[in-house]
Amino acid sequence: MTDRTGIFAGDDPFVIANEWLAEAQPSELNDPNAIALSTVDKNGMPNARMVLLKDIEHDAFVFYTNYNSSKAQEIDAAGKAAFVLHWKSLRRQIRVRGLVEKEDGPLADEYYASRSLKSRLGAWASEQSRPLSSRSALMAEVARVTAQKGTNPERPPFWGGYRIKPLEIEFWADGAFRLHDRFRWRRQTVSDQWSIIRLNP
Repeated sequence: MTDRTGIFAGDDPFVIANEWLAEAQPSELNDPNAIALSTVDKNGMPNARMVLLKDIEHDAFVFYTNYNSSKAQEIDAAGKAAFVLHWKSLRRQIRVRGLVEKEDGPLADEYYASRSLKSRLGAWASEQSRPLSSRSALMAEVARVTAQKGTNPERPPFWGGYRIKPLEIEFWADGAFRLHDRFRWRRQTVSDQWSIIRLNP
C-alpha cells in the first residue's frame, strides 16, 4: 500500500516485527520480549498470561513452557493461540493470531541448555499450574532435583517450545489525538500470500 511507509514499510511482517523488537531493546525497562499469550479452555473460557517470546523465525514466533501447564494443555486442545506484544516506550504493539505446533527437538534442547542452572533445575522441580502446599515444599523439591540431576540436567520430557504460525498479524502505532495507525496482515493458510489493509483506529 502506498501509505505503508516508515516503521510500517516492508514486505515481510516477521522482519518488521524483529525490527520493532530490536528498537524496543534499549528503551523498554524490563523484558521487551514479554507477550500476553491468550488461549481458551475446553469450555471456551479465555485465559491470558505473560510469557517471554524467545525467537522470531522467518515464519513463526516461538516461546517455551511446561507442557503440563494449563496454557500448554489449552494450546494442545485448540491448536490455536493469540498474543499481543506491547511496548509503552515506543507506543507500539503487535497482535498475532495463529496456529500452533510444538518445538520439541534440537532447538528446544539448545534453548534449555542456554538457561541458567537454577532455571533448568526449576523446570524439573515445578509442576506448573498444579496446586502447591507451600513455598518450602517447592524449595525442598528443587533441592531434591539438584541432588539427583547435578550440574548438567537434560531437558525434561515435559518441557519445550511452541511455534505460533500466524494467520493474522496487526501492527499498531500510537497517533496524535488517538488517531492511531493500524495495518493488518491476513492469510487463509500459512502457505498463502498475505493481504494487507489499513484499519481505522
